[in-house]
Amino acid sequence: MAGTHHFLTDVRYGTSPIHALDPRTKLLSVLALAAFAVSTPPTAVWAFAVYLGAVFFVLGLARLPLGYVLRRALIILPFILAVAVFLPFFDRAGSGSYEVGGVELSHYGLLILWNVAVKALISVVAAIILISTTSFPELIRGLEGLHVPRVFTLVAGFMYRYGFLFLEEAGRMRRAMTSRNYSGRWFWDARLMGHLLASLFLRSYARAERVYVAMVSRGFEGTMPGAVPLDFRKADYAFLGALLGLLAAVRVAVAA
Repeated sequence: MAGTHHFLTDVRYGTSPIHALDPRTKLLSVLALAAFAVSTPPTAVWAFAVYLGAVFFVLGLARLPLGYVLRRALIILPFILAVAVFLPFFDRAGSGSYEVGGVELSHYGLLILWNVAVKALISVVAAIILISTTSFPELIRGLEGLHVPRVFTLVAGFMYRYGFLFLEEAGRMRRAMTSRNYSGRWFWDARLMGHLLASLFLRSYARAERVYVAMVSRGFEGTMPGAVPLDFRKADYAFLGALLGLLAAVRVAVAA
């Protein structure tokens, strides 16, 4: 199953110091890094250099391949390009401008592009490190440990688990279609594809109901049991304290 639905279980298991941290520590670290990065003025270039240095230092501690992380970080590229398209229209009186290839770009517009790009890169790479070193059940348990409303963690947990059921049903229907020499590539097959999608929804819904009834009959009361209890250790306090201390120091220096 992990090979077929790898995007639902895209965790690189290992024995690095970051893998061993409590999920609450990693969640708080990512939230703190994103909050400090977003609140930092775009003109403080050195501060963003420190943030990026901290992120890539943690990346080294996590022993994740740089190419693996950067490929997944390309998800921010469409958003950066969307901002870049409107660069000629961002202008502020007295900000100055530059001419590149016959197109006049304002200094203020380039500042906005840099602001979006660097803050998105920091946040996305930090999130990739989080999800690559922490399994989804651990993330849910970490959110529960941080007292996130139970309705949110329950919905997220069931979406994750029922996602596998949905994909399994879709895989079976696809194999049945293929064995009957049906590909569904033409526009006039849209009506039949609609019937298949409706059937997929009903079959998945019925199976999800059976799974839920089975869980309730086995004593499910709204929380997922964890095999290993959450526990803040010295390494968690040291990591979180060092990171928050660095971020706070940089932010205070910028504001000074």
